Amino acid sequence: MVKVVGVKFSPAGKVYYFDPVNIYLKPNDNVIVKTARGMEYGQVVSKVQNIDEEEIPSPLKPILRKASKKDTETHEENLVKAKEALAICKKEIEKENLDMKLIKAEYTFNSTKIIFYFTADGRVDFRELVKKLAGIFKIRIELRQIGVRDEAKILGGFGCCGQELCCSKWLNDFEPVSIKMAKEQGLSLNPGKISGMCGRLLCCLQYEQCCYEDASSRLPKINDRVKTNDGEGTVERLNVLKETFLVKFNNDGDLSFKEYHLGDVSIIGKNTHKESKKNEYKDLDETSTEALEIAQAYQSKSKKENDKEQNADNKHNHHKVNKVNKANNRNNKPSNHHRNYHKKNNNKNKDRQNNNKSNS
Repeated sequence: MVKVVGVKFSPAGKVYYFDPVNIYLKPNDNVIVKTARGMEYGQVVSKVQNIDEEEIPSPLKPILRKASKKDTETHEENLVKAKEALAICKKEIEKENLDMKLIKAEYTFNSTKIIFYFTADGRVDFRELVKKLAGIFKIRIELRQIGVRDEAKILGGFGCCGQELCCSKWLNDFEPVSIKMAKEQGLSLNPGKISGMCGRLLCCLQYEQCCYEDASSRLPKINDRVKTNDGEGTVERLNVLKETFLVKFNNDGDLSFKEYHLGDVSIIGKNTHKESKKNEYKDLDETSTEALEIAQAYQSKSKKENDKEQNADNKHNHHKVNKVNKANNRNNKPSNHHRNYHKKNNNKNKDRQNNNKSNS
């Protein structure tokens, strides 16, 4: 076990662990620490605690000291200088006509380096820009490209829920989010409704995913056959939050529907993977770009399978035709008797031509 304390360098940044080195620290204390970037000004966010060595990346760096009043003033001055540096860098980017969007400038605590954060669609050759900035500020310059999620985290804003963005307020790290989560939660697959300010899938899709997975594991699948007190039917739709499902009954062409809980039915037939996929694509919002892409992918997959079968049939038929052609060639081939007959006639004709020449 190792004694550590958690420190943050921004309100919604990651928590980094440092060795307190027998310094009495409590949450909200400001401290000066040594990092890979140099000396940094941070804030304590946790009490001193004991953690297994395996959970902490080595080597564990020490806290240098508690921040004094002078340290706090230096930090505030760096924030003001960073805004000025940001404006200067933007002008230089316009002069160089570089395809990049500058997001933030940041001074290290001892003002030995400025870090500029930017976004761009691809790689940017900013060597000339670095030279100019180094000539202006007379210190080390670092340009760091970030993604659109980090951009939203730095700039902040409000989400579709009306609240401040989770990533800029309290979310320390980005968890992976997939379109599968939106489908399992029964949300519309319209990109405008499930995308955040950054243009990526909403981070909040991850928050309740474990609850949906747990509930879905207990419910039957779409198109499963079930037996109820009202007869046999097929599962038409699921309500994961209520843990109920809609059953369709087909009585000689008359369709009826009724909602049931899991304990009210027994599953008598599982649906195949291909049928469930078809039903899944059918239930998607047809105006959704994602839905159209999924449907097209399914259609192309089916087309590939059909083409594969067709190619196999063509190959088989071609093999048959080759066999028939070979047989016909053997039948049309002249016999030895015919060959000898034609050979003798050709020899006689040659002899006659030679005699005619000698007589003349």
